[in-house]
Amino acid sequence: MTISLSDYETGAKYDGDYSDDLAVLEDRLERLQAAHIIHGQRSVIMFEGWDAAGKGGIIRRLTASLDPRFFEVWPISAPTEEEKARHFLWRFWKRLPGNREISVFDRSWYGRVLVERVEGYASEAEWRKGYDEINEFEAQLTGSRTNLVKLFVHITQDEQDERFAARLDDPWKRWKTGPEDYRNRSKRKEYLAAMEEMFAQTNTRWAPWKVVDGNHKKTARIAALTHIVETLEAAVPMTPPDLDPAVVKLAGKAFGYKPKD
Repeated sequence: MTISLSDYETGAKYDGDYSDDLAVLEDRLERLQAAHIIHGQRSVIMFEGWDAAGKGGIIRRLTASLDPRFFEVWPISAPTEEEKARHFLWRFWKRLPGNREISVFDRSWYGRVLVERVEGYASEAEWRKGYDEINEFEAQLTGSRTNLVKLFVHITQDEQDERFAARLDDPWKRWKTGPEDYRNRSKRKEYLAAMEEMFAQTNTRWAPWKVVDGNHKKTARIAALTHIVETLEAAVPMTPPDLDPAVVKLAGKAFGYKPKD
């Protein structure tokens, strides 16, 4: 199915009780992590999107109720010299989750066909080959029992400018914006073309994209978390473990525990 970012620009306010609905989603996420631990599952949740689109805010709500021993957030920036000396996917293979774990990527391997393409860090031959390499990489992930959720958070140019201005106005948020943001902003047309081709080439049956309208932050957070929860609940066994009779016996001796009917 064709993805057009212009379809995700309404910025509609959230029509519901944000705090209550967020709490429900966080409870479901907590159970999802428990299911990962109980059943030895592994999942990758990957975010792409514009600068200031709200990816970080979504990730903070996503991980707020999770046990930090069983998830990792990977903020992806420019590759190091060690990473540039190897295949571009090498640094992502190293960060994939093991059994019982969830890995969250704040930006990803799609840098190959976005920033590296637009900024000239990869040759045309390299980024064009990148589509097949990415599709094969994701097929290997999902084919080896790793669940994959891909989200793209979209905002308009006007909304991005408002958020840049708000960061500049807040002394404690100025660190969030720098020259790179404005370099990327000046090439929005080129990035839009790269994104259009990225969706066309990599919106696969085994690793589909989900675009989130990020123009209203609360609406975007609920939409993103709902998609993550619904996708993973469908993929992960959501059955709790039975009581261990040996543990029940120990609890009975320790403080008189008796299982509830």
